[in-house]
Amino acid sequence: MADPRAAERFDLIKENLAEILNPEIIENILAEGRDPKIYWGTATTGRPHCGYFVPAIKIAQYLAAGCEVTCLIADIHGFLDNLKAPLELVEKRADFYQLVVSAMLESVGVSTKKLKFVLGSSYQKSPEYVMDVYKLSSLVSEHDAKKAGAEVVKQTDNAPLSGLLYPILQVLDEKHLGVDAQFGGVDQRKLFTAAKDWLPKIGYKQCAHLLNPLIPGLGQGGKMSSSDPESKIDLLDPPEVVAKKIRKAVSAPQVTEGNGLIAFVEFVLLPASSLSRGRQELVVDRSRDGLEPLVYSSIGQLKDDYQKDVLTPQLLKAGVTKALNDLLDPIRAKFQASKEWQEVTMKAYPPEEKPKKEKKVKKVGTGYPGAKMEALPDRTKSDQAQ
Repeated sequence: MADPRAAERFDLIKENLAEILNPEIIENILAEGRDPKIYWGTATTGRPHCGYFVPAIKIAQYLAAGCEVTCLIADIHGFLDNLKAPLELVEKRADFYQLVVSAMLESVGVSTKKLKFVLGSSYQKSPEYVMDVYKLSSLVSEHDAKKAGAEVVKQTDNAPLSGLLYPILQVLDEKHLGVDAQFGGVDQRKLFTAAKDWLPKIGYKQCAHLLNPLIPGLGQGGKMSSSDPESKIDLLDPPEVVAKKIRKAVSAPQVTEGNGLIAFVEFVLLPASSLSRGRQELVVDRSRDGLEPLVYSSIGQLKDDYQKDVLTPQLLKAGVTKALNDLLDPIRAKFQASKEWQEVTMKAYPPEEKPKKEKKVKKVGTGYPGAKMEALPDRTKSDQAQ
């Protein structure tokens, strides 16, 4: 019997996605009344930031739609990607990622009963998996492997061989995790199309692929990145730091295109409020000006007011700051209450040692007016007294 909620579930699954490859795979599963199995992978490299709310919100929506979701903590991938994650830190970073993702999902109040975490190294060293790596390695050219990972794996002139293995492993994860669909950002599209092409060559079925847009960072466009401290807000930043970073964010008046704050409202804050409170809503306080608050239930409404300058950059920043801090409060509270999480953080991302300052060589005179200054060895007090 067809599921009467199939269309409603599919609408929630595809909300705010940039694209779906092979959507009929998901639609057929829903029509049969079954729960789609979806996986999202994250390599344990840089420290997760607020940009991770974009996939986290979608994962929460998948769970709300009754999907079974697997979060792949891709520790081996993190090591393979041009050694971004040193092997001795991979395990601790995997623990950190699991704690962070769980806290993010809990912050929007979605049940995580149908969510499971899988460590890549728990199955990627099995004989069956390794044999499949060999099979694909014999069929995929160097050119195609580089092309598939072009926007995901760090590219260099003389890259290590591990960068070519990375896309092969990600393609095989679909089969070995037993899923119907893989979810990821639009920067993984080449990898997803490679999966559609490569898997049937070794006798495996195609999966659907769900592509999330990448939201602009808080700086001059570009995506929110761990490597750019000015473009990202850490999930554990205190409220005053969040406010300071948002105040410094680029938000040109009346310009909605490429505006990182508006994108964050669209892809994180509005759907998060829908999940936690049952309605999309962003409230912008204007009491300082003696005016009623602006209440937005749709991104179109917000963009329209922004273009008309009813919603100014200053008001937008204040509204985003309040809503984001409300979202981060339970995450920060959980971190403060968890000694385990605090210890894992120190081990996964140990503080960097500041380089020692070089001692400056003193310039001393020769003892007579107009003489050329020379760099001489430091003299003792007795020398200087002579």
